[in-house]
Amino acid sequence: MAQLTIGILDGDDIGPEIVPASVRVAKAAAARTGLEIDWRPMPIGRSALDSHGTTMPEGTLEQLTTMDGFILGPIGHRAYPKVNGAINPHPILRKHFGLFANIRPTRSFPGLGALFDDVDLVIVRENNEGFQPDRNVVAGSGEFRPTEDTTISVRVITRPGSYRVARAALELARTRRRKLTLVHKNTVFKLGCGMFVEECYRAAEEFPDVVVDEVIVDTFAMRLLRDPQTFDVVVTTNMFGDILSDEAAGLVGGLGMAPGLCIGEGNIAMAQAAHGSAPDIAGKGIVNPYAMIESTRMMLEWLGHNRGIDKAVAAARLMQAATVSALAQPETRTGDIRGTADTEGMTRAILAAIEKKDSHVQA
Repeated sequence: MAQLTIGILDGDDIGPEIVPASVRVAKAAAARTGLEIDWRPMPIGRSALDSHGTTMPEGTLEQLTTMDGFILGPIGHRAYPKVNGAINPHPILRKHFGLFANIRPTRSFPGLGALFDDVDLVIVRENNEGFQPDRNVVAGSGEFRPTEDTTISVRVITRPGSYRVARAALELARTRRRKLTLVHKNTVFKLGCGMFVEECYRAAEEFPDVVVDEVIVDTFAMRLLRDPQTFDVVVTTNMFGDILSDEAAGLVGGLGMAPGLCIGEGNIAMAQAAHGSAPDIAGKGIVNPYAMIESTRMMLEWLGHNRGIDKAVAAARLMQAATVSALAQPETRTGDIRGTADTEGMTRAILAAIEKKDSHVQA
């Protein structure tokens, strides 16, 4: 009987290249540690629009609800045709499953072109409020145009939303270097960011072992380029987090090095890399699979801890060790990170590292 059930949603453009690569790596690690996973492919995105008449086929949400987690490939919704069934699945999935925390780690590795050594930080981005108009209201849109010359965008900040993402960040900080940085702009957004900061400090009262400081967002953007090693876990609002995590990725080799995990109210987790669907390089076999593989690894680790499945945690550690091994050599990493391998070559190198009999990671 499978210990975990995980959905596979390839997504668009480069998705059908990197999602299968991440599944192959996860399957290999699971086999080494004896972890039984029931993998369930499901249609989504442009291919689903062509086959089912909608990018979010009927029954998808209901099926995903029965699973422990799922891998979501990048979605190229900007290129969807203007038809009724062509909707962006991102906000639907995040809101339906209450995935309010988007965990985006940034880590530098030698030889990849990172601007700094020893970068190891995590940005925890609030995922379901903020300025994003497709997430911050129940019906309609948080962005509207009352006249031809005026557009109004509404940012939604709530006390419950701020508190819960702060708590998720504090729990993560407790497992790392016990430091949390609040990023905001309460000098200008006195009510919105002010409420966010208040709730972060309220949550911090339950974590006296975590040191909490705060930085104004523009100052943080500058410091991220000057002394990123001084940060551990960072928590911020939706749009700030979206922008700053991309900036952080630029420090360590680009968006191909930007994984992500979405967690929230329930016990389901969504592995989703921070980058987009990159249609300009789709089908060329050159895309860096690291972000998607690492996102999948993060999901297995989280599920292992959440459900007390030691084999899942061991599989995640095995994936991590194998991926770091592949990143260490130019011939086993892709061109965007100063390598000579293609997508398949890098994936095979990770698989080979997992299969080594002398692997030091055991269940």
